[in-house]
Parts: sequence; structure tokens; C-alpha cells
Amino acid sequence: MLILLPPSETKQRGGHRRVLDLGSLALPSLRPQREEALRALIALSDDPGRAARVLKLGPRQRDEIAVNAALRTGPTLPAADRYTGVLFDALDAPSLDAAARRWLKAHVLIHSAPFGPVGALDLLPDYRLGAGVRLPGLATARRHWADAVTAALAEAAPPVILDLRSHAYVALGPVPASVPVVSLRVVTDAPGGAVRALNHFNKHAKGELVRRLATERPRIRSVAGFRQWADAAGVRLTGEVDAAELDLVV
Repeated sequence: MLILLPPSETKQRGGHRRVLDLGSLALPSLRPQREEALRALIALSDDPGRAARVLKLGPRQRDEIAVNAALRTGPTLPAADRYTGVLFDALDAPSLDAAARRWLKAHVLIHSAPFGPVGALDLLPDYRLGAGVRLPGLATARRHWADAVTAALAEAAPPVILDLRSHAYVALGPVPASVPVVSLRVVTDAPGGAVRALNHFNKHAKGELVRRLATERPRIRSVAGFRQWADAAGVRLTGEVDAAELDLVV
């Protein structure tokens, strides 16, 4: 199983001395798109006023421009450690043992705006860029990334994908038709036997689920296998057998 996660706007600052190496990132066929996005984002930082407008930065966020200017030279952290926020706080990757972190490395991609999907332990600098931002000199983010990411996922050919990304990031790289995929809707029981979709807790539940998978490290090679693991683990999934979206009941 390959798991696709969204990124987070909030990130851990700082990191290690080792700088960004685009050649070391997962899905290496995306290097041309990464190079172009990186150049455009760094070039944008040369004009702070324009950068603030394009990136929609408030007066207290102007330091993010300097962060982007240092993308090639700034300190790096593993992607799963770089991102913070509800999902990544629940995943709490820094606290996982070595075996669980190796599982993350092998089975989890995090879909960043400037680099596309990257491995959970790929080293990333801090940055500021959202999925909906169009960088000067480039096409829209969707045109820049979507076909290339879909092709890269097809080339990786995982047996099944668990897509936990937000709609904005799904649009930047739809899963190819050649790969079975399932997504999750986080719900809770409501009166009368109905269910109610959750918003804030949606991210927390997905982070907890990925942490559970990394800790138990099951071998899952199909949607049916995922559901079998969930049943045995006490994780409540509901939905039709062949459904592309399942409900994760919490």
C-alpha cells in the first residue's frame, strides 16, 4: 500500500545542515517540475512586495519571503517531521521508532506544493506555498503538476493507494486509472442510525490511522486487504465492497 497525505501550512522551523537535494526525492521523474517551481519561487522572493501579494502574506508573515529565498541553502528536515498541524501532530512521526519510520519511508508520500509528492523521510527545507498559488512564469499549479504526478504514480505502480489528500492536492495529481485507490471520509455516529461527517477531527483521525499502520506495519496489497486489516485492528470502516470512498467511523 502507498499512502498519499496532504501537507500542512504550518511547519517546524530550522533543521539539519544538509541542504535540499532534488535528486534524492521520491518520484524522480518529477525533477523538471520541481526545478521549475523552485526557480520561480526563489525568483519571486527577489520582489518582496509582489511575493507578499502572490503568496497572500500579511504584514506579520513577511519573514516567509526570506524562507523561500533560502530554499536551496536552508536547513532541512524529513518531510514527516517538517510538517506540523492537526494531522501531523496526531501522526507524531518524530516519536516513532526506527522500524516505524522505515515503514513511513517505504509507504507514505506527502504532497507538497513546490516539490509534488515527496517521501515521508525525504529532506525538505522550510517553505511557504499553497496549492492554489500560481507562480509568476509558470502555468497554473494544476497544469504544472497534474499530468506529471499522475504519470509518476503510474510508473511507481503500487498495488493500491490510500489517498488521504484534500481535494486541492488531489487535483494536482490524480491517481492513475491503472492503480486501485480508496479514500476515506471521517464520520461519527449520529442519532437514528445516521452518520455525521467531521471537519477538524478529520485530519486528526487520519494522522492516528497512519501512525497505527506505521506501528503495526501490515502488508496490504489491495482494498480488501486494507479492510481485513481494519476489521482485525478494530478500525471501523464502512461502505460498499467496491466503493472508492469508505467511511472511517470514529
